[in-house]
Amino acid sequence: MSEADFDYADVQGLVRFGYGHLKSASYSVLRIKNPAAARAWLRGALQSNAVTTAVKASPPPTTALNVAFTASGLKELGLTPVVINGFSNEFIAGMTQTSRARQLGDIEENAPAHWDWGYAAKEPHLVVMFFAEKERFDAFVQNSIGAAWKEAFHEIDSLPTADLDGVEPFGFADGISQPEIDWGQQRESKDVQLDYTNIAALGEFLLGYPNEYGKFTERPLLEADATTNELLAALDEPGKKDLGRNGTYLVMRQLDQDVRKFWQFIDKQAGGDPAERDKLAAAMVGRKTDGEPLVPIRNEPIPGIDEKQASKNQFTFDDDPAGARCPFGAHVRRANPRNADFPERPANTLKKLITIAGFGPNRFRYDLMSSVRFHRILRRGREYGPSVKLLEALAPPPSDDPPRGLHFVCLNANISRQFEFLQNAWIASTKFAGVTGESDPLLGNRQSLPGCPVTANFTMPGSSSLPRRVSGLPQFVTVRGGAYFFLPSLRALRYFAVVENA
Repeated sequence: MSEADFDYADVQGLVRFGYGHLKSASYSVLRIKNPAAARAWLRGALQSNAVTTAVKASPPPTTALNVAFTASGLKELGLTPVVINGFSNEFIAGMTQTSRARQLGDIEENAPAHWDWGYAAKEPHLVVMFFAEKERFDAFVQNSIGAAWKEAFHEIDSLPTADLDGVEPFGFADGISQPEIDWGQQRESKDVQLDYTNIAALGEFLLGYPNEYGKFTERPLLEADATTNELLAALDEPGKKDLGRNGTYLVMRQLDQDVRKFWQFIDKQAGGDPAERDKLAAAMVGRKTDGEPLVPIRNEPIPGIDEKQASKNQFTFDDDPAGARCPFGAHVRRANPRNADFPERPANTLKKLITIAGFGPNRFRYDLMSSVRFHRILRRGREYGPSVKLLEALAPPPSDDPPRGLHFVCLNANISRQFEFLQNAWIASTKFAGVTGESDPLLGNRQSLPGCPVTANFTMPGSSSLPRRVSGLPQFVTVRGGAYFFLPSLRALRYFAVVENA
């Protein structure tokens, strides 16, 4: 299948675009009061074409609306347990399940019991995402809500966003590195991949297609009848109708960022020296504030990274095996190690065989790091709250200092293998790439773990000097809410809008 043959009209647009050109956005986190009214609102949104798709338009749309449901929301909408049980276990159990919350680092201050939304009576059934040009936003939201909204839903929260011009609240350029989706399914699944690529299989982000393993992720497959007639057939079981196809899982977390605490801690560690302050902050993030990586840009192109992205994204960590340029614990190195199936990129057949057999240099340092191709996510988040300039951040906060942070949103077809693995095995891990006593310098919760009482360190190895260790990192980011959602295809939305007790 070529990319031109793909049915973009069946995919909600957030998957393909992210709507970065629409500067105003908000997320309505809702519970269903009246299932019949909720289905009526959904029918109206579909009939008016308010739900925008992944079809590329010229000019691009001036407004967009996408909608996603939690497992409890699908149940409330009228889906039976038999259908819901076809979804993944982590989606059904939810983000706040006790063992899962612990694995994600949602303990102590981050614990769901402290959240503003996402837990107990504030567990959402769905999220409606509004995007628009600034001058059109308010009118678009009011028109989209319609008459059935108040009868259908109870609004837990309306989460506003901020346009910080591509910079996240700590002051670093954001949204630089994203995987390239193989929409045309031209990339063959490989048993062994020795070179890093930025291209990822379609099935890593949309249900109903082969993933990086060449397998299909589990999703609800229904019997063909009059109610399921519009749904597409399952590619792996043509006799069944695929409720998941062209849909994906949406992970949402509200991350409150203490910008002042971050920069004041950095400034103290740097002794007030601006150059040292910038250097330490860049080491923790893994990029300079303008997005420039700490390792050199490669001359050789990387598949899936075009010329526009090359100056900020055409690199791997192969030439920085000791972490001298970009520390192993840096946020961007944890979030995307840019590795292939083996730590080295052997240049000849003999070295490839030696590597595949498990020998060769650095094999021990990287034995805790899985290949990144199995753990990519699409990030679609938005910032909230006003920006803070550096000099302001170094000063005491005003009494009315508003909250600021990131509404983290990511899309993936396998929550456990993608988002949860990344969060638990890389971001929160105190053993990532052989480090000890440290978790992610930005997102770490600093709580003691069994066998690892200290998690608040950060180490910069250095190329010609002794490693520098920064100790006592405070917690800079606190979780304020979150949930796992299913972002359905347009066909699935139409099915949800009319089918009761299915």
